[in-house]
Amino acid sequence: MMETVMEDEEYNWKEVKLPSLIPIVPEPELTKETGERRRGRDIVVAIDHGPNSKHAFDWTITHLCRLADTLHLVHAVSSLKNEIVYEVTQALMEKLAVEAFEVAMVKTVARIVEGDAGKVICKEAERLKPSAVVVGTRGRGIFQSVLQGSVSEYCLHNCKIAPVIIVPGKEAGEDSVI
Repeated sequence: MMETVMEDEEYNWKEVKLPSLIPIVPEPELTKETGERRRGRDIVVAIDHGPNSKHAFDWTITHLCRLADTLHLVHAVSSLKNEIVYEVTQALMEKLAVEAFEVAMVKTVARIVEGDAGKVICKEAERLKPSAVVVGTRGRGIFQSVLQGSVSEYCLHNCKIAPVIIVPGKEAGEDSVI
């Protein structure tokens, strides 16, 4: 069973340097009514190397993102010292950042965090105070999820700062993306 992250507990992370070929998203236009800038939302998306994570990412940029939003990609690893895992994850996040810009014209920030996935996703949500936290599912059955625990279930019960959106796995069909 996963534990709740304590407020003063430290955790390790690395920012991912995303490619400079992605143009900088300009500041949003001034609204005519108030003369203030429309502030974009922060949206956290939990990323791993599986197809259901990619499906949740696709759902997010198709259904949730809008211009001026910032997508925060978060990937949990057991150790930041493993350079191979870091490089493979960095390449994945670069690819996703380019796709997010091409599809939804949103800015992307990426972070690889050391620790238990559920805990670090909730910790990042506490830090960023996003409009939403999006996670995919592994596609395990109810019985297996109850026995082993589930990252999406942990986030649903422990991310108190923002709504948690659990995107059904690819086995639910492509209709959830279109």
